[in-house]
Amino acid sequence: MKIICVGRNYAAHAAELGNEVPTSPVIFFKPDTAVLRNNQPFFYPEYSEDIHYECEIVYRIGKEGKYVQREFARNYLDGVGLGIDFTARDLQNVAKSGGLPWTLAKGFNDSAPVSNFEPLENYPDLSQLKFELKVNQETRQQGDASLMLWPIEPLIEYITRFITLKKGDLVFTGTPAGVGPVHKGDRLQGYLEGKEMFHFLVK
Repeated sequence: MKIICVGRNYAAHAAELGNEVPTSPVIFFKPDTAVLRNNQPFFYPEYSEDIHYECEIVYRIGKEGKYVQREFARNYLDGVGLGIDFTARDLQNVAKSGGLPWTLAKGFNDSAPVSNFEPLENYPDLSQLKFELKVNQETRQQGDASLMLWPIEPLIEYITRFITLKKGDLVFTGTPAGVGPVHKGDRLQGYLEGKEMFHFLVK
């Protein structure tokens, strides 16, 4: 199982970090050891002092796909949920300043908490999905899939030009504006179309 993530897929988020809006999807990986399931707590790592949350819609792949055309992309998905792309912003800034990969800043252990996955038939229009992240009961992010630069169908088409997707793979689709730091003791809650998808503590 692999985790494919899309960076800068919302213009407002690119702007808040001072990044240019990309002309094609920005793709990076997290290893399978990044996955954190079942609302288990996230333990703040000792090698960073600036871990940021980034809440995202996540899709689970249901069958192998290569060179998938966008009109058939939905046939390759078997669930939708929410996740957090935890980012060690201090490590990322050092890497970016040197033109180096973000691997350690994005792929560290437990950096990809994910919810359970809902059947796609519960959400007939994936382009209109709305989601929300609360930290300590305060809304920090509100996302709307209609604001994605690349919705899931063209993303699947683009990714599978280069990378074969296999059953069980996860696709993180990018985060809206409102990212920020987490601290020990914080509780994170994620909602998809008003339904709570995850809640966990930072320890």
